[in-house]
Amino acid sequence: MREIQPHKFMAVQFRDYYETLGVSKTAGADEIKSAFRKLARQHHPDVVKPKEKAAAEEKFKQINEAYEVLSDPEKREKYDQLGADWNQPGGFQPPPDWGRGGAGGGFRRAAGGNGGVEFEFGGTGFSDFFEAFFGGGRGESAFGGGLGRRPATAERGQDVEADIMVTLEEALHGSTRQVSLRRGGSEKVETYQVKIPRGVHEGQRIRLAGQGEAGARGGTHGDLFLRVRIARHPDFAVEGSDLIHEVTLEPWLAALGTEIEVPTLEGDRRLKIPPGTQSGRRFRLRDRGLPTAAGKRGNLYVVTQITIPKTLSDAERKLWEQLAALPRT
Repeated sequence: MREIQPHKFMAVQFRDYYETLGVSKTAGADEIKSAFRKLARQHHPDVVKPKEKAAAEEKFKQINEAYEVLSDPEKREKYDQLGADWNQPGGFQPPPDWGRGGAGGGFRRAAGGNGGVEFEFGGTGFSDFFEAFFGGGRGESAFGGGLGRRPATAERGQDVEADIMVTLEEALHGSTRQVSLRRGGSEKVETYQVKIPRGVHEGQRIRLAGQGEAGARGGTHGDLFLRVRIARHPDFAVEGSDLIHEVTLEPWLAALGTEIEVPTLEGDRRLKIPPGTQSGRRFRLRDRGLPTAAGKRGNLYVVTQITIPKTLSDAERKLWEQLAALPRT
């Protein structure tokens, strides 16, 4: 049976996700979502000046990471367990037994023939803090099932898995990213040009063959897998290869009809809203989604939400009262 090494955490820089989004620790889901959308629109790399693009990209990643954790009830609960006493000498250390046994929580080490190696990543879009406590962790060796005796012959090294943040724009067009890796106990930083294929989707794994842990007794290296996490976007939700965009309409516009500007990944489009549009109606813009496995494009669906004014002026109230007094046919 494979020997599992003692659980150990690297000292990493704590990330205050509440401060990143500018919300309190008691903020509700709607407040967190609203804060994310506001900041993401402000710092999206496509809307800033060219000279501000690099800084905006970094800020956008930080905002995405914070929302990735705080918008997920399970991740948020784990994060809140870390407590306030995080600023310790030598870097952040988690509470005892934090994250054991929970899906997606806790830094996991590989149990390879060399006793397990910790990996630090750069260029993935996620911080060391996120990778340590919410990332992909380590995969199992091809020989690792725990059945039978430990092989005396050459043993393949452990696979290693990390998350990589991919924007919708990268998923649409494809891209090449530089990812760095440092193996525990080594000062050497390895860099790789990682091709992100067009049409990549959430959860897909990009394989870097032979870049995992070294094998034991002359065995081959394991592989490095980068698991795709699609970055949250302020304007779109993702459903497979389709994109969803919500628009809010005042009641009179929904009743009378109007034309609106709708954002797409390739610029704004005009959309005609017919009279009598109801809340929740979906309008389809063909081939404005993400690429599918077959090479085609998904659709963009525009979903209407009717907003009712929370307060009314005297003049507005009179108009609503007049409307309410009209006979219904």
